[in-house]
Amino acid sequence: MATIDNIRVGLFFGSDTGNTEAITQDFTELWEATELEVIEAGIMTVADYDKFDFIILGLSTWYDGDLQSDFENFYEAFKTIDFSGKIVAMYGLGDQYGYDEYFIDGLGILGEVIVENGGKIIGLWPIEGYEFSASKGKFNDTHFYGLALDEDNQMELTADRLEAWVKQVEEELVETLAEMPNLVS
Repeated sequence: MATIDNIRVGLFFGSDTGNTEAITQDFTELWEATELEVIEAGIMTVADYDKFDFIILGLSTWYDGDLQSDFENFYEAFKTIDFSGKIVAMYGLGDQYGYDEYFIDGLGILGEVIVENGGKIIGLWPIEGYEFSASKGKFNDTHFYGLALDEDNQMELTADRLEAWVKQVEEELVETLAEMPNLVS
């Protein structure tokens, strides 16, 4: 039976300016649920995703809704990953004022692939408290596919948002594992 003690956790992140890398470091300091392996997106492979039961993705959205460069370069391979039986959580960085039509689009671009390829996404985050005109990162009318962070305009909210999200993900992971007892053999 799958429990939080025996699942394999991988965190994949891509960072061009260092902001996502800093958030990833903060995440690893807050994460207490289980051990996790951190992999930079620039060196990830499809086989790396096969090693984990729970996958965490961290990335930013660039320009007019582009994926962070390492995820952009890996996107065609990413679309081939079988996420069946895998649990995924994501956090994304974006600029809700400078690129209000594309705010955290990266979460939605990857999120759609994950769902289409059989994955279960946890850690949805409310859209309340953000100002943007459009986003592929919206899971539905009330939530993003994951945590939305804006280091350009709401940096003062990042620490509290991240701490709350990590707790939320840890709780949802335990609940989801109870629903997926055959996840780990």
